[in-house]
Amino acid sequence: MSQQLVDGFGRTIDYLRLSVTDRCNLRCSYCMTGEVTFSPRRDVLTIEELDQLTSSFIACGVRKVRITGGEPLVRKGVMELVRALSRHLATGALDELCLTTNGILLKRFARGLADCGVRRLNVSLDTLNPERFAAITSGGDINDVLAGIAAAQQAGLAIKLNAVAQKGCIEDDAEALIAYAQERGMDLTFIETMPLGEIRTSRADHYLPLSELRQLIGRRWTLVDTDETTGGPARYARIAETGGRVGFITALSQCFCAGCNRVRLSATGALYTCLGHEDYTDFRAILRSPRPMGSLETAIRQAIAAKPQSHEFGTTPGDEPALKRCMSVLGG
Repeated sequence: MSQQLVDGFGRTIDYLRLSVTDRCNLRCSYCMTGEVTFSPRRDVLTIEELDQLTSSFIACGVRKVRITGGEPLVRKGVMELVRALSRHLATGALDELCLTTNGILLKRFARGLADCGVRRLNVSLDTLNPERFAAITSGGDINDVLAGIAAAQQAGLAIKLNAVAQKGCIEDDAEALIAYAQERGMDLTFIETMPLGEIRTSRADHYLPLSELRQLIGRRWTLVDTDETTGGPARYARIAETGGRVGFITALSQCFCAGCNRVRLSATGALYTCLGHEDYTDFRAILRSPRPMGSLETAIRQAIAAKPQSHEFGTTPGDEPALKRCMSVLGG
């Protein structure tokens, strides 16, 4: 079989975002503040099943795997999975194994991740203000995150910070976040809020097009566009004064679906070929069937072939979420 996954629009799909849990140790205001029902443990794939299924994607041509959540580091046995998947790095079948985290538990796991061949982490950090951080995360302690980032850098891991650009918050925080990242040699990416899941307030009230944020940033720094990429949807600019890099993910204001190279697998084995659609393929049922191996690769290729051309978020988030599924189910 061809060692490449190509969808019906000619896009090569070589990036799997693997959610290992829909649970999290924070409750961020743009993610999990509504009524959240977690998946029953019997429905969540075991570490062995996650390894088997991910390995099948790699056999089909996936070259990059990002472990996500929820918060992946709260998943019992997550390091067993990281160690198991690292064998594909050793063989050359996988180019990169990375992880996205909120950083709360990172200090504990940073060295182990590095020892398994993880080289890059994304850390979610929307503010450096302790009080605002606690408010956004429903009681989180920013000192845990900062300690985790320090431990990860000490272990040799490259860090990219992700900040959700919430109107009314990010305007006060962007400058400090950029300075913090620049001083420590880290990339920083701003992300437009997306209409996923039910939250307590109107998303429209918190939506800020990144073009407006970029204008604000430009009052202090000179941004020079670059064609650089890290394999994801961020468009990058270099800060002329420092040489550092800032990214912008414009999920709503500037759709980037034409270059999409990824699919997302939930902790329950549901494969979503697009973040903005509810349709999925149930790989848990296939995995737990009597003879799954041959059918796994066939099902993977069939699912990829049916990947939609674009999301259905529209151009601005309304009061009602476009999808009821919370961001924590797939990790964005």
